[in-house]
Amino acid sequence: MSTKSAHFRVTHALTLWAVLYCSVLQPWGRDPMWGRLNCLLKCGQDVDNHMEMGKKLLAAGQLADALSHFHAAVDGDPKNYMAYYRRATVFLAMGKSKSALPDLSRVIELKPDFTSARLQRGNLLLKQGKLDEAESDYKKVLKSSPTEKEEKEASGQLTKSDELQRLLAQSRRSFQKKDYVTAAAELDAIIDTCVWDAASREMRAECWIELGEVGKAIGDLKAASKLRNDNTQAFYKLSTIYYNLGDHEMSLNEVRECLKLDPDHKQCYSHYKQVKKLNKQIQSAEELIQEQRFEEAVSKYEAVMKTEPNVHLFSLLAKARICHALSQASRAISVCSEALESNPENVDLLKDRAEAYIQDEQYEEALNDYETASKHSEGDRQIKEGLEKAQRLLKQSRKRDYYKILGVKRTAQKKEIIKAYRKLAQQWHPDNFQDPVEKKKAEKKFIDIAQAKEVLTDPEMRTKFDHGEDPMDPESQQGHSFHGGSQHFQGFNPFGSGPFNFKFNFN
Repeated sequence: MSTKSAHFRVTHALTLWAVLYCSVLQPWGRDPMWGRLNCLLKCGQDVDNHMEMGKKLLAAGQLADALSHFHAAVDGDPKNYMAYYRRATVFLAMGKSKSALPDLSRVIELKPDFTSARLQRGNLLLKQGKLDEAESDYKKVLKSSPTEKEEKEASGQLTKSDELQRLLAQSRRSFQKKDYVTAAAELDAIIDTCVWDAASREMRAECWIELGEVGKAIGDLKAASKLRNDNTQAFYKLSTIYYNLGDHEMSLNEVRECLKLDPDHKQCYSHYKQVKKLNKQIQSAEELIQEQRFEEAVSKYEAVMKTEPNVHLFSLLAKARICHALSQASRAISVCSEALESNPENVDLLKDRAEAYIQDEQYEEALNDYETASKHSEGDRQIKEGLEKAQRLLKQSRKRDYYKILGVKRTAQKKEIIKAYRKLAQQWHPDNFQDPVEKKKAEKKFIDIAQAKEVLTDPEMRTKFDHGEDPMDPESQQGHSFHGGSQHFQGFNPFGSGPFNFKFNFN
């Protein structure tokens, strides 16, 4: 706390005590009237001191300290119109016009011919869009022997107010005719002067909504919600605008502000229940995605589409997030494609569908999606890596694909690989075939199956294969102990530790 502030608080307290003391507590002795008058004169001196100190601080730009002294002066003498006027001056300098207005009205009540206060009040009323009240003040200034400067200002403001009245009537007619472009232009001119006119801003917001200028509408409604303390309708409209834009969080924030002002507001309460339910579903779905519980997240987003089937942006959001959640599964392709119909340049959707194509082994389609995405998001590292992966897998798919040989997905676990291998090994074991041609074909197939199992169950070999190398290809893997000939199966049990033990009879 500053020394000046501390000094003010002590002085202010002493002043109030002195007034109480002079009025009630002081024992006046032989001459009560004279004693009380003498005491009040001392209190009056304190008020004068506060006024003088307040003026000095105001001139020095120390507004907060000046305001404190004028507060004390008003408390010390509630009928001192100059104390109210000075305090109003400080409020205006601080940009607190709402606080200044009651003080100016009190000045005029105490001294109706105080033209400066009436002129200032008229200017504030004009800015608030209270044109009739402002005109009344300007007319009274002109009838009360104003100075030349005051007369000139009052006449100019009165002319401006008349013009604004005309413009306001025109804007209402234009709005009723649904000529929103003209109405908005007329309201622009009004708001340039009536900057604190909530009603004009709300009407202009309606024009912006009709013209599709939603951002401008939000700006006007936010201003209107601050200009009137009880403006529940502005908060309700803001909430519905954000809702229709698919911004459930902002919609929830604005409708809560409405309910703070009026907990029983029917429109806001009904809308609040809808937004809260939707918001909870979306938050829950996102948490499930973070936890990699993708199927549950999909169910939540499907519920979102049922909760709000009429706002297209929420359906798009749900489809996009379902696409993302399912990007590790081939069934994501149709969902992603549906979402991309409305926004074909959405980079995140393209990346998710590309990943889904890869999981479904549609490498050319994946490559196309990554290439499209790269046109709209240059320098994206994920796209670059995806392109390289899709190109590598496409090239690899045109050679020997061990995943295809065993009929398993690229994400298959070791247990799935061994199970698939055993099933195919039983089916294609050469001993099962008597015809020489069929036996020869089965031998080749059997070797491919065994090699696929060896590569995919060995972490190092599988990693090489996933990066585009074939560990069983003599050209790329020199010196490897297993090069793919039948001679390499001497003593090799293709079933590992399994229950099968087939005899090898290669001819």
